[in-house]
Amino acid sequence: MLRKLFTAVLATVAMLGASPALADPITLGAGDEGSTFTIDFDGEDGSGTVDGLTSSITFTLVSISPDGKTYNFTYDAANTSTTSTGSLTGFAFNVNPDITGADSTGTFDYSKLDKNYPNGIGTVDVCFKAKDSGSCGGAGSGTNGLTNGESGSGTMSLYFSDPTNPITLSDFFVRYQAVNGDGSATGSQVTSTTTSTTGGTPVPEPGMLGLFGLGLVGIGLMRRRRKLAA
Repeated sequence: MLRKLFTAVLATVAMLGASPALADPITLGAGDEGSTFTIDFDGEDGSGTVDGLTSSITFTLVSISPDGKTYNFTYDAANTSTTSTGSLTGFAFNVNPDITGADSTGTFDYSKLDKNYPNGIGTVDVCFKAKDSGSCGGAGSGTNGLTNGESGSGTMSLYFSDPTNPITLSDFFVRYQAVNGDGSATGSQVTSTTTSTTGGTPVPEPGMLGLFGLGLVGIGLMRRRRKLAA
């Protein structure tokens, strides 16, 4: 029985290692400079998911200011859409604790705080856009942003009123315009993966650590049983 349990644990661990982790909040603080996380997005309009409308953004925490009030990132975005077309014009997320400001450079060089995100998302803490406007929507279409197969990059900074350690980023969204030639859509996070560029190894998920621990316990019980039998 123990042998079967141990085999099942190993199989589950292998499956988890081969699959991307579900998108969870990202917590970063002192000592996490160099950490990188990638968010994959779908595309959704008012009627549901738009097949073949996808994108991906990789964020890297570059530095934290000496006073602990500024977190500096780079981002690398890609419009990975296949059977649908649309211009990726911005992204957004929530921050805990609240930020007092944000700015960015590169592809999405306009930022807004505490604005409404379209398609029923509601108010988000911060959004970054390819074109300036009074909200997180209406970023423009056509050449604004990234069309199918295009990628772009830049930097972004988050500002806090007090020294902050750690921070949590959650509820990631993207904005598409001119979807299939007309209309717009919002994408929500589908999966996330986290790595450390300083160490170059994936950060284990808590569930995987628990399974490894269960496997080690199983090995210990099997060895003890053999000794008693001997």
